[in-house]
Amino acid sequence: MTKRPTLRRTIEAFAGSDPLRLSVGRAVEALAAAAIGIADLAAHGALAGVTGQPQGKNSDGDLQNDLDVRADRLIRNALRPVAVAAIASEEAETPTVRDASAPISVAVDPLDGSANLGANMVMGTIFSILPTPANVNAAFHQPGHAQLAAGFIVYGPRTALVLTLGEGVDVFTLDRTERVFKLTQAGLRIADDTPEYAINASNARHWEAPVRTYIDDCIAGREGPRGHDFNMRWIGALVAEAYRILVRGGIFLYPADAREGYGEGRLRLVYEAHPMAFLMEQAGGAASTGRARILDLAARDLHQRVPLIMGSRSKVGRVERLFQSTAVTVDRAPLFAHRGLFRV
Repeated sequence: MTKRPTLRRTIEAFAGSDPLRLSVGRAVEALAAAAIGIADLAAHGALAGVTGQPQGKNSDGDLQNDLDVRADRLIRNALRPVAVAAIASEEAETPTVRDASAPISVAVDPLDGSANLGANMVMGTIFSILPTPANVNAAFHQPGHAQLAAGFIVYGPRTALVLTLGEGVDVFTLDRTERVFKLTQAGLRIADDTPEYAINASNARHWEAPVRTYIDDCIAGREGPRGHDFNMRWIGALVAEAYRILVRGGIFLYPADAREGYGEGRLRLVYEAHPMAFLMEQAGGAASTGRARILDLAARDLHQRVPLIMGSRSKVGRVERLFQSTAVTVDRAPLFAHRGLFRV
């Protein structure tokens, strides 16, 4: 059996003796180490004292359970020996400044999809590594294209780390015997023709017309303007949706809608949309709000929300063209009506 490269060996090859890359590599290794601890807690559940029951709300108003808190603590502890200027977390109202002179800053969603814990479903950790600007307080107000590295860890049937260091996207799988991550897929590229889409269709009545038009055309299937049938997917964890797209293709939509509190989308720009967009583009895909490229956006505040449409470049581009078209109106046509802008 061929010996697989470890995460450490991959990082060593990437970093060489470059000081900034070495700092990025140390942060990635620290996050991977924390992920092993989180995976253990998630796997043991109640046996490790993890209930998954809501215990209050985080600073942004979302329900918070005990594993959210413990995952955040594990990540912060793992990053303690690393030269990090500031850490931003979904679980904290403001960033924690550690060493303003350090070259990198880290943004993290410690436990994406934590509501899935009680149902024994997929969860994950998302992270973004940024250069520290002269003013450390501006670390998390940079555009997404400033990222040095990004990735996520999926806690599922296997624990997988999906990583970009700005040179493509690789997948590392946790070897539970040796407790190290090993390279299992290198240079992922998003398939462009997969007939799958992911969206929470229960909110269809609240969508903007371009989103409804796109989904209507998918639902119309072989008889509609797209000319073939589609399958709908929805898992309820961003990491799982992103992983599926990276390895299978398709498109994921979490648009803004007319509900109170959803007018600017629901996912966080800094530690959810930015890292996912970086990964998508590094794998040949795209990520957009429908109106703007995600990586061109800079956050006004740490927990800013944003619409996220990501996946194969052609599919995301189709949605963007619908947003740009004056032919798509705000009518309230039935969801299953035969409508569409592109009839080819």
